[in-house]
Amino acid sequence: MVKLLNLNQTIYELTNQYPELINILYELGFHDIIKPNMLNTVGKIMTLQKGALMKKISLNQIQEALVMKGFTVEF
Repeated sequence: MVKLLNLNQTIYELTNQYPELINILYELGFHDIIKPNMLNTVGKIMTLQKGALMKKISLNQIQEALVMKGFTVEF
């Protein structure tokens, strides 16, 4: 099964589709992702691309980590 992620999808959508993303993103620096209220509110409008800019995390770093965990990333 291909785990396809689009960096323009909301974090809420992505984590509902792939719950294991929560721990991966937390390890990458998205520390608020473990707060259910943040995920259920801001997560519904925040994309991985926007979140990376806000947290100053390189998209390459995110993509590499996700690929290592078995995901295919598209922009």
